[in-house]
Amino acid sequence: MTAAGLKSTPGGPLRGTVRAPGDKSISHRSMILGALASGTTTVEGLLEGADVLATAQAMRSFGARVEQEGGGRWRIEGQGGFVEPLDVVDCGNAGTGVRLIMGAAAGFPLCATFTGDNSLRGRPMSRVLDPLARMGATWLGRDKGRLPLTLKGGNLRGLSYKLPMASAQVKSAVLLAGLHAEGGVEVIEPEATRDHTERMLRAFGAEVIVEDKGGVRHIRLPAGQKLTGTHVAVPGDPSSAAFPLVAGLIVPGSEVTVEGVMLNELRTGLFTTLREMGADLVISNVRESSGEQVGDITARYSPDMKGVLVPPERAPAMIDEYPILAVAAAFATGETIMRGVGEMRVKESDRIALTAAGLEACGVDVEEEPEGFIVRGTGQAPRGGTMVETHGDHRIAMSHLVLGMAAQAPVSIDEPGMIATSFPGFADMMRGLGGTIEEA
Repeated sequence: MTAAGLKSTPGGPLRGTVRAPGDKSISHRSMILGALASGTTTVEGLLEGADVLATAQAMRSFGARVEQEGGGRWRIEGQGGFVEPLDVVDCGNAGTGVRLIMGAAAGFPLCATFTGDNSLRGRPMSRVLDPLARMGATWLGRDKGRLPLTLKGGNLRGLSYKLPMASAQVKSAVLLAGLHAEGGVEVIEPEATRDHTERMLRAFGAEVIVEDKGGVRHIRLPAGQKLTGTHVAVPGDPSSAAFPLVAGLIVPGSEVTVEGVMLNELRTGLFTTLREMGADLVISNVRESSGEQVGDITARYSPDMKGVLVPPERAPAMIDEYPILAVAAAFATGETIMRGVGEMRVKESDRIALTAAGLEACGVDVEEEPEGFIVRGTGQAPRGGTMVETHGDHRIAMSHLVLGMAAQAPVSIDEPGMIATSFPGFADMMRGLGGTIEEA
């Protein structure tokens, strides 16, 4: 990507088969758990985006040997724990990375100062720091735990913690801290969130006990856990697969297949919702890879999609996909109501506000609410013909570029460089399918 803006132009059908980048959540966790473990961890299919590369560098700062071997293959030599970093740990734009790393680091008697880019420094970290402080960690930083901040860990006590919000990042931070807490930890999860940390802890040799008590998940990590290096095959990221798939649904005559997509039921809310809207979305070749179910997903042009009410309880399974769902909704007929998604306001940007503003600039009828928004589609292609301000948010950028491929007139975005944080090669992939994306 260059510093210039990008423009997508409506054109002919999109056709072809592609593979989504490696899952971002599992890529972050493979680096962190590999560094915490004793021995060698090998990873294939790692997402080599800027966020994950920042986490890899952070693991080097904490004493692990991390080597890139080419073709998405990496090797991590862990020492069974973290050492105190000699310099500030810069996590770039990686919100998942910094929150999970702070949890892991809290378990060791060290001081570490964390920072990030302008976007990350504006995002509150208190939701993670609060339970870590209850376990005995201390920190010094700005209001609401905003970066830069210094964390002091070690001598943690056990904790039973009920999540005040549906957040896999908070859950994971507590579990990673609990690896070195006296008495272990329990996380009580009223609303199920992505369970990659639980699955991967088991793959690295830890005992994780998950019980359903009256519809509430209790995740317990007993004390005294030791992690051992292992092999991780990273499946395709469903959040990234969403962009070429939605493009296939809205560009006339298209048929797009994305291979090897993770089908974990806690990550597939978007696909369920699109099918409820009437999308021609077919999942095939379902198989298992490194403890996760994966499959190939084919999207065919679907001109008769209808608006739906998205159940608020589905939000944790698709929280990153609402911007691209809103694009699909702009081409559907009727109202698509998305509520219970206030979490979107504290992502890389205020994604509710930016999604609504971008769609409105493209001629779409959007009503913004405090905890969600409503898109009123007409069944026709939106006007387009505008420049969308992304505020450096990669998902806002990619969503509006997809919209521009099927709008009446081109759509431009102002900050394409941030797309590389989660989807390096996005523009090249879409061009390979037949899309037109060029410098604005």
